Amino acid sequence: MKARRNKKQIPSFRKLLKTSKVKLENKLKNKQFKQQSTLKKYRKEQRKLRQAVKDAVSKRPIPLEDPKGKRPGKRIEREEEEEEEALPLDMMDEDDLQLMKDLGQRASFLTRDLSSSEPVHVKKRKREHVIEKYEKIPRALQTAPEKELIHLLPIKDKSGIIPQTREKPVIDSNQDEEDQEEVELEEEIIEDPVRELTLEEHLTERKKKLQEKKMHIAALASAILSDPESNIKKLKELRSMLMEQDPDVAVTVRKLVIVSLMELFKDITPSYKIRPLTEAEKSTKIRKETQKLREFEEGLVSQYKFYLENLEQMVKDWKQRKLKKSNVISLKAYKGLAEVAVKSLCELLVALPHFNFHNNIIVLIVPLMNDVSKLISEMCCEAVKKLFKQDKLGQASLGVIKVISGFVKGRNYEVRPEMLKTFLCLRIKEIEVKKDTEDINKPKKFMTFKEKRKTLSRMQRKWKKAEEKLERELREAEASESTEKKLKLHTETLNIVFVTYFRILKKAQRSPLLPAVLEGLAKFAHLINVEFFDDLLVVLHTLIESGDLSYQESLHCVQTAFHILSGQGDVLNIDPMKFYTHLYKTLFKLHAGATNEGVEIVLQCLDIMLTKRRKQVSQQRALAFIKRLCTLALHVLPNSSIGILAINRILMHTFPKTDLLLDNESQGSGVFLPELDEPEYCNAQNTALWELHALRRHYHPIVQRFAAHLMAGAPSEGSEALKPELSRRGFLFWRKMKNGFNPKGLRKETHDDLPWRMELGMSATELFETYSMAAMTFNPPVESSNSKRKDKVIQGDSFLNEDLNELIKRHCNEVGTHLPLDFTKYLQSSLR
Repeated sequence: MKARRNKKQIPSFRKLLKTSKVKLENKLKNKQFKQQSTLKKYRKEQRKLRQAVKDAVSKRPIPLEDPKGKRPGKRIEREEEEEEEALPLDMMDEDDLQLMKDLGQRASFLTRDLSSSEPVHVKKRKREHVIEKYEKIPRALQTAPEKELIHLLPIKDKSGIIPQTREKPVIDSNQDEEDQEEVELEEEIIEDPVRELTLEEHLTERKKKLQEKKMHIAALASAILSDPESNIKKLKELRSMLMEQDPDVAVTVRKLVIVSLMELFKDITPSYKIRPLTEAEKSTKIRKETQKLREFEEGLVSQYKFYLENLEQMVKDWKQRKLKKSNVISLKAYKGLAEVAVKSLCELLVALPHFNFHNNIIVLIVPLMNDVSKLISEMCCEAVKKLFKQDKLGQASLGVIKVISGFVKGRNYEVRPEMLKTFLCLRIKEIEVKKDTEDINKPKKFMTFKEKRKTLSRMQRKWKKAEEKLERELREAEASESTEKKLKLHTETLNIVFVTYFRILKKAQRSPLLPAVLEGLAKFAHLINVEFFDDLLVVLHTLIESGDLSYQESLHCVQTAFHILSGQGDVLNIDPMKFYTHLYKTLFKLHAGATNEGVEIVLQCLDIMLTKRRKQVSQQRALAFIKRLCTLALHVLPNSSIGILAINRILMHTFPKTDLLLDNESQGSGVFLPELDEPEYCNAQNTALWELHALRRHYHPIVQRFAAHLMAGAPSEGSEALKPELSRRGFLFWRKMKNGFNPKGLRKETHDDLPWRMELGMSATELFETYSMAAMTFNPPVESSNSKRKDKVIQGDSFLNEDLNELIKRHCNEVGTHLPLDFTKYLQSSLR
């Protein structure tokens, strides 16, 4: 018969790599426990078997009568056993003894051994084994053993005497033997108790262990860095320390190993992606150096993969609140380990965007951007922003954008707004524009041999061949990617971004993601196709008119609309008057409280709406905005007041006729209507900027300077001109432009535009950020008074008047007398 085939699969090499020390110890313990339990069971079965043999011997079927005397020996033995078990004759009465003898002389059914199924007179059979005879005996039902009673003192009642009994506890001898064996086994297992360490000794021991582990990690890392190709196997040894089992140093050692491996991979990873070898490549013979390089690459990729799997498992254990059976690490320590693991993943995401498993890291990081923990969420968002900023080609950015878009859609747009705010860091300035077939430039192709032979001479063909060879080599040696590939990736990325934005505008208009969407549309509005402008402006106006938006969201809508109109939207015949009206109406919702931060968006909107579109803005509109902005400057924080006054200064230079607001004489008919929300019809020309007088007495010195500067007509020279630190940038820019300097291909400006450029100085937004009071301190700080220290202290006589001096002297010269206080006298007088 063939041996039974073992169906258990042999563990693979990868499975053996994943088998930790904890699993091996648990398997050993389980094996020992099974052996002990098997030993107990075997002893119990042997004990039962011995008892069964004894019972079979004692219950052998022997007939009561044996007339032929065929079994004298066994009969004598049985009689002896009966005599031993029987009571002594001296303890029995004579009548009972005689009765027993008479019964023994008669053979009847009642006096037979009922345990035997054989007849009384049975013929002699062959010798049978004792156990086989025992098996033929019918089994007796297992009955409960008779309970032994203990008689207690009786109780006397009206009805009579009531006997009292109690059951005697039965002690199972088999159970006692088993318990005794277990105790003996436990005594063998228990070792000598370890001496308990004090707190100081424990800390000293932990410090010593930790120092040894650190030295071991440092030695392995140094060996790997010194010669990565030869010592690549030491990466596995270092990674095995991620399963540190010593509970005293387990958490710290694992964190150190995670960070060490992360830095090692950043240093030894090549600048190209390692692909798996084909079967043909594996079968070919290669040199030793190439074989060594291949082994290094394979080992690096495998260890990098296992390392990422370990980091992923740490994050999953923390997210699922999963505690290992080893109890080496507590649940509280899992959070710290997960934070270090996430930080390492973020570093690898940014540092190795070209290497293997980068898409796997993206899939891990993107869901953590929406994590409940604010620290982990911010860490992942910052890593993604950093990746977007440094990604010149756009390949890594496209992968992240795809995953984020799918995640936002899968969560039904219920994610953190910070996820969509990362889109603002994308480095996208140009995209592919659809061109006509005539405008498409065909790619340059090399001439065929037949074309060369027809058109070129022999010498020309020779030169052409050398030229084409050189051009091919230059293309191969070029490190930078082609512009066509870059534009293609940017176009695909921006399409996914706009699809995400438009989905939220259509399906989740009340979502907290709306401000981030509007801000993103404002940034990339110049890249939107002109075909979508009309529909997009209608959607933005509908959102504003709905009244469901906050002041900040409505300001973002206005900003997005004017960004669209300031780029390719100039060619469209669209009247944005409704957006001007909405901004004019929204200005008074800002104040020095929570809405103060909205001033920055207002300053950006005003720059686009009034300054850059100055040719489409009427004088009445400019006057109304300048008047309302001066009123707004009275009830906002100082940095907002500075920004508002700076934008007013720019508007007064952009629209020179607005200086009539500095005169108190009205121009034309009508009365100024400040409560009217239409800037064109509020008659702002019939008012004056009286707010500047109040701002001139402001406690902030910069606000005072700007107010005085505007009251004087915002001159560029003279005593009321701004100081150089507030207008240096504009002056330098004007000087360079006047001398012919033209950075970044700016258009040549006319002579009339140069003074306007000169007066710009620092932008309003820059001033708002520079003088911010977010740190809860005065900005600029209050100047300390530099009073000179006087040698002599001035006496009171020199600065007190005469009457006060006499009163002080009189009180000082009086002798103090201590009189008893009588409060009752004053109390009685007050009651009267």
